[in-house]
Amino acid sequence: MNHLLRTLEERLAASPVGLALELPGGRRLGVRDARVVLRFRDAMALAALARGKVGDVGAAIVEGRVAVEGRVRDLMAAAGAVLRGDPVHGAAGRWPQFVHRLRSHRMHTLGRDARQVQFHYDLSDRFYALWLDPRRVYSCAYYRDAGMTLAQAQEAKLDHICRKLRLAPGERFLDVGAGWGGLLLWAAEHYGVEGTGITLSRNQHAHVSRLIEEKGLSGRVRMLPCDYRDLPRTEPRPFDKIASVGMFEHVGRAHLPAYFGCLRSLLRPGGLLMNHGITAGGTNNDRLGAGMGDFIEKYIFPGGELVHVGAVLHDMAGAGLEMVDTENLRPHYARTLWAWSDALEARLAEAEAILAEEAGAERGAKALRAYRLYLAGSAMGFERGWLALHQMLATRPDGRTDTGAMPGAQSAYPFQRGYMYGEGLPHAA
Repeated sequence: MNHLLRTLEERLAASPVGLALELPGGRRLGVRDARVVLRFRDAMALAALARGKVGDVGAAIVEGRVAVEGRVRDLMAAAGAVLRGDPVHGAAGRWPQFVHRLRSHRMHTLGRDARQVQFHYDLSDRFYALWLDPRRVYSCAYYRDAGMTLAQAQEAKLDHICRKLRLAPGERFLDVGAGWGGLLLWAAEHYGVEGTGITLSRNQHAHVSRLIEEKGLSGRVRMLPCDYRDLPRTEPRPFDKIASVGMFEHVGRAHLPAYFGCLRSLLRPGGLLMNHGITAGGTNNDRLGAGMGDFIEKYIFPGGELVHVGAVLHDMAGAGLEMVDTENLRPHYARTLWAWSDALEARLAEAEAILAEEAGAERGAKALRAYRLYLAGSAMGFERGWLALHQMLATRPDGRTDTGAMPGAQSAYPFQRGYMYGEGLPHAA
């Protein structure tokens, strides 16, 4: 016990913010005027803190075995200081990689993926609406200039994707994992596409279907409740352009070759694909270390897997897709997550009431504690480079050297970036 207390005192001394611990017996360690106080109700959580297992401490907070007093931003600063080792250092040996691949295969059946998606996205639409922007865009925003609000940056992101895809009126556009419809509806209203969105979330399907009807887009836009693997059997014609935003994280490392092969089969020759999603900061880890990945798996995204951008591009190329542009938006996601975190922190009482009503008092209280840690912890992870966010634009080459903007383009991509960064937003189509 004395060794544990000495280790804890060392961890406290390393914290950049005033941190204090209240032990199960009432003894207090740390500074008197601490900005963050952790009140421990069992020794297991204390031992986890001493070992730097911040994810395990987070789980104890969610389960009510550790109480927190103080701002969540200060809590994250303290967590970063007590962390031991590199959380993106993954095992590079063949056996760990074999185990990861087996797990990936097992975790991503059609039925299991549906349940895992619904666990997260169907928690409560009203809860998400408290801290997302008005369009409920639940992915990395694009802060084109420093003064943008979250809502403005999300619209800039939607338009950035549409520009990269060179969307045009009348084109068939597929949004894989369309969420609450932000990109699908933006593309239809501003670029005049014929849009199809898919989701496994019941709540999102109902929400977007209602918006399509309200906006008078029923003849041109549709939202389907289906898995991406089901589309090749139901779509008689290929799509001109495809976007997958914040979805491939749920696919699983072992399934990425089939995933990109499926998207290629849905894309016409010469068409463009945008794959936008979270990537790993390390080359071998399928999740963050120090217990953080296990925390996300249990409380937030069951079945989620991290893949380094190099591995993603490898599988994309293996499926016959040519990467033509890749952009890292990592600090943009840190700012997005802090905006979400701050918005939730400002409305904690409302969030607690909503979750208690829709999920039950006990589950709702746990979910709120988990999301507070998840949003702020993820923001810290992107700031520190443990996680990244990549937009990967690819084509399905048509095999012809006489098509496109220049000889050998073989696609709609002009092989220059000027068109992506034009000033202003387009008028509604």
